[in-house]
Amino acid sequence: MPKIPLQPFAVYFAAMKPLSHIRVLELAAVLAGPSVGCFLAEMGADVIKVEPPAGDVTRQWLLPGEQGTSAYFSAINWGKRSVCLDLTQPEDLKVALALAGQADIVIANYKPGSAARLGMDYASLSRQNPRLIYGSITGYGEHNPRAGFDAIVQAESGLMYLTREPGQEPLKTPVAIMDLLAAHQLKEAVLLALYHRERTGQGVQVATSLIEAGVTALANLMSAWLWRGQDPEPLGADHPSIAPYGTLFRAADGHHLLLAVGTDAQFVRLCEVLQLPALAADTRFVTNAARVRHRDVLKPLLQEAVARYERDTLMDLLAAQKIPAGRILRVSQAAALPEVQHLLLTHPAAQGLGLRTAAFNSSGWQPAEMTPPPALGQHTEEIRVQLHTQGLL
Repeated sequence: MPKIPLQPFAVYFAAMKPLSHIRVLELAAVLAGPSVGCFLAEMGADVIKVEPPAGDVTRQWLLPGEQGTSAYFSAINWGKRSVCLDLTQPEDLKVALALAGQADIVIANYKPGSAARLGMDYASLSRQNPRLIYGSITGYGEHNPRAGFDAIVQAESGLMYLTREPGQEPLKTPVAIMDLLAAHQLKEAVLLALYHRERTGQGVQVATSLIEAGVTALANLMSAWLWRGQDPEPLGADHPSIAPYGTLFRAADGHHLLLAVGTDAQFVRLCEVLQLPALAADTRFVTNAARVRHRDVLKPLLQEAVARYERDTLMDLLAAQKIPAGRILRVSQAAALPEVQHLLLTHPAAQGLGLRTAAFNSSGWQPAEMTPPPALGQHTEEIRVQLHTQGLL
């Protein structure tokens, strides 16, 4: 019997959108929760964002000279519908409860206890909607009432202590990295919960916190403490166990480049490019372990050699020998890279990035056509009418 040709998997998902059958109720503000909602919208889900009368606070976080919708809000609110509700008012709360009854997924970032007081927690909502998947993000877990702010968690996770040059003051990363890490963790949990529901028919609650996301992201640095009792110290851009990896150098034209030499063979080739054959044979540098021990001696020797070249000339020489290196670019220069053009979302009303679909670029899956970030309450009346028509209000 001849085989029946099947439509290619990638073509199927490109046409259907993986989550086109999913409705999401976003009860979250700022960055972490809305990032999850934006990812689900890019995968085709209908995402309804509930905002208080004053709107998501990030609408007001304007850059100097910025007017209208803030760049911050625009970054993670594409593809959504906005409903303006005051959940302390019974009529508005009734609308939110009706939407939750229809939702496949709820994304929330209430302080511990706040959702339960409104009847918007998983225990309450799942009684009327047992297939509901409820994803929540807190600052310090479900039992700690502390509010979760990215900057504070950067400080308390150990990251800020390490993000600095030795002897200098700690630094916060310029993006809300804890929010973004927590969003990725919750996104993964929500997708696994969807898989669980497909198998069992039952919804589930999944949760993470900023502090959990931050500490787990320390990876090898936390492991060094747990396994060896070695409390990591700040090294600037350098890597604690590889050298020269992450190390910055200034070229003859004043531009910086970064080396990421991860193997002994790469170090030998680096010495060849820089015309430093004696360094490759020096017992202080012949192995990675030796280079780590003597990094303070190695770095100025390499810096002296790098300073003889203009940056782009040296970058070409390094690339020809497959030695990992990178330029220090401004944000505008990174946005111009050809490799990221497919991530850019453009509309007369807003600009943004399809950050959440980057991993799907080679799979054949295509993000949904993304509408620009909605105006505050833009879809309130539309959704109220729909709920009235359905007899839910």
